[in-house]
Amino acid sequence: MKRLTTSAIREQFLDYFRERGHTIVPSAPLIPQRDPTLLFTNAGMVPFKDIFLGREHRDYTRAASSQKCLRAGGKHNDLENVGYTARHHTFFEMLGNFSFGDYFKREAIQYAWEFLTGVLAIPEEKLWVTVYEEDDEAADIWLKEMKVSPERFARIGAHDNFWSMGEVGPCGPCTEIFYDHGPEVAGGPPGSPDAEGDRYVEIWNLVFMQYDRAPDGTLTPLPKPSVDTGMGVERIAAVLQGVHSNYDIDLFRHLIRAAADLAGTDDLSGNSLKVIADHTRAAAFLIADGVLPSNEGRGYVLRRIIRRAIRHGYRLGIREIFFHRLVAPLAEVMGDAYPEIVSHQAQIEQVLKREEARFAETLEQGMRVLEDGLKKLEGKRIPGDLIFLLYDTYGFPVDLTRDFALEHGLSLDLEGFERAMAEQRERARAASGFSADYHKVIPIHAKTEFLGYDRLEAEAKILAVLQNGEPVESLPAGESGVVVLDRTPFYAEGGGQVGDRGEIRTDAGRLRVEDTQKQGDTWLHWGKVVQGQLERAAASTARVDEELRDATALNHSATHLLHAALRNLLGEHVQQKGSLVDAERLRFDFAHFEPLTRDQVEEIERLVNGEIRRNQPVTAEVMAKDDALAAGAVALFGEKYGDRVRVLKIGDFSVELCGGTHVRRSGDIGFFKIITETGIAAGVRRIEALTGERAVRWAQGADAQLTALAGAFKCQPEEVEIKSRQALEKNRQLEKELERLKAKLASQAGSDLASQAVDVEGVKVLAVQLEDGDPKALRTTLDQLKNKLGSAAIVLATVKNAKVTLVAGVSKDLTDRIKAGELVNAVAQQVGGRGGGRPDFAQAGGSQPENLSEALAGVDDWIRSRL
Repeated sequence: MKRLTTSAIREQFLDYFRERGHTIVPSAPLIPQRDPTLLFTNAGMVPFKDIFLGREHRDYTRAASSQKCLRAGGKHNDLENVGYTARHHTFFEMLGNFSFGDYFKREAIQYAWEFLTGVLAIPEEKLWVTVYEEDDEAADIWLKEMKVSPERFARIGAHDNFWSMGEVGPCGPCTEIFYDHGPEVAGGPPGSPDAEGDRYVEIWNLVFMQYDRAPDGTLTPLPKPSVDTGMGVERIAAVLQGVHSNYDIDLFRHLIRAAADLAGTDDLSGNSLKVIADHTRAAAFLIADGVLPSNEGRGYVLRRIIRRAIRHGYRLGIREIFFHRLVAPLAEVMGDAYPEIVSHQAQIEQVLKREEARFAETLEQGMRVLEDGLKKLEGKRIPGDLIFLLYDTYGFPVDLTRDFALEHGLSLDLEGFERAMAEQRERARAASGFSADYHKVIPIHAKTEFLGYDRLEAEAKILAVLQNGEPVESLPAGESGVVVLDRTPFYAEGGGQVGDRGEIRTDAGRLRVEDTQKQGDTWLHWGKVVQGQLERAAASTARVDEELRDATALNHSATHLLHAALRNLLGEHVQQKGSLVDAERLRFDFAHFEPLTRDQVEEIERLVNGEIRRNQPVTAEVMAKDDALAAGAVALFGEKYGDRVRVLKIGDFSVELCGGTHVRRSGDIGFFKIITETGIAAGVRRIEALTGERAVRWAQGADAQLTALAGAFKCQPEEVEIKSRQALEKNRQLEKELERLKAKLASQAGSDLASQAVDVEGVKVLAVQLEDGDPKALRTTLDQLKNKLGSAAIVLATVKNAKVTLVAGVSKDLTDRIKAGELVNAVAQQVGGRGGGRPDFAQAGGSQPENLSEALAGVDDWIRSRL
């Protein structure tokens, strides 16, 4: 058996199949480009899915690849197992060979066996084979042609050895190849009662797409059966390098050693080092493919991975910012195969460094509270109120609490946590007094022909008139409603561009159109009748407000130029995260990990205005979506596209998929000016800009303001931005310091106040007024006290501007006898107010602070009456 490095295995696999007529296909990104059903590319066949489904055709019928994959979110989520098993990973590589209606079972089996036993020289007696229990054809190939010993062969049921792409569609039997790690490892052969052990490890799975499953379960043979195989790089490397755990292969040993050096340890066996090594790969490859940490979707998965790695660094005693320092060792071992890690190294390091800095204080505070809480823990279950306290007050993710529990043999009271979350949401809804007023779904399914690319006025028939979401025969003057036309020049809101405004006239009346929306293929013209009445089935003239449409077109075309300029200057990781285009301005949200410098803003303006001066033609062409993407058109994440798409080109500078309305030449935009550049979320920036005459007027006014600000800052005009940013940063730092001090004071107050609690029949009771207390800090102080006192009932009060603020807390073990809502209400009534809340937490207010001392003094007796 050959002893090969991970890189050599990858290279030999691809060389073997290249020599046998396979096209070597580069790894696709971790973000599926055309599959909204997947969060990440989680298998080697994902990039070929449309070929197997018959939706796509390529100029080859056999392929091979080494595909990067990720399983850390959605249905396929291995995150919590990473670090505690020998073979679970978030990021992994899948070697695969594929046949699209070319060869089938015999050749696929021959290739696999020859590569394993011939090229890699793995002894046959170390390999076991399974087939689907009803697949006699595959069984005969293995036993009669490949001469595999019946003693190392098993038939397995459909649960393990029959693959399907979904409930219906392509499916077929599998054959799997296992490696025997030897009798020193526990476990039985595949198909035996002990098969779940680690001795026999699956290393290669060959899927034969043989049938098409109908909704009733009927299997029909496919006209062109295909092959999809997958062999994990990490697993086969463990076999060839003579180790049982994937974390002992060369690639991981390099990363684990680098992490151990940062932790100052020589012990390379710890689970935390495995977690950090695995998560280094996952985080780096996600960032290289354009994902940035955020609170939703793929960005949230990335944030979880990063924070889990940081927490394990904390567990190893690492207190400085460290995670970004592992990107360089990763580039050393994987950069040749995946050059994007090298080319994006600086960006990856910056993103990781910033994310860790953001999380460092949260981690330290959360760990301290968690460890204090465990000292008082009764049993082996972390209570839901502690999980919620960590999450809500300290920003400590539930994932990390779960991870901590796993390490210490504890379970989580997630039901209690969810109850606390639901109660918090209910309080927030009650406090806001907000109720959403959504438009009803319009019960009309007419198809409207859109004419607005070529004209701003059209003759049309009124197909429907609606009021309050229901069809009516007519809409009189003064009433608002919706008109549906058979054809329209009005652009319906989409792709960030607002809907057109204008008017619809008939012989009997006139509707002022205030917005245009789209429901399926139906255009909805929302507006108010300002003259006469509009009737169903009447002939009409629909006219768009030309001035608003033209101004909107300037901003939309400028948005495309801005997007292209950002990608040219900052890199292809820049992705649109949202936009708003109307007649007044444009707003563009994009993925980027740091604020733009003044020089970068000026360079973006220079690039955009340069394209405006070039007066490039703006053209639109409808083509197949795949052809458009292959030609380099930028598709916007989150947008839905059909099989045919509209490709909008501005000269040779910008190519995007877009259904909006635009100028005819870039010079029509006139002038482009950025007015703000801000951050709106972690890893997401926002630019607001003006075009045309509005941009000119703004620039003229800005010059006057700049002169005034220079006088105020006592500096030169060109220094105003620096001075203002310094002032803002100083103010932000002061605000953070103030919040930190408040939290510290609340913690200290909790320690001091705990000593004032009195014992009332075995219950710790505390009712005090906090002098100069911040009402917002009461909750934090209350949580600190509940954590310190254990079985307790607490009332805290503060007075500000002659108003009393009260909070009450009762430990969970007492809520069957003492309700926090009743307790706080008993006190509030004595100070001219009322209140209420949950059994364990409640709050109230009052307008008679002169009665507060007496009210608090009576809490002991009130508690005693309830016991």
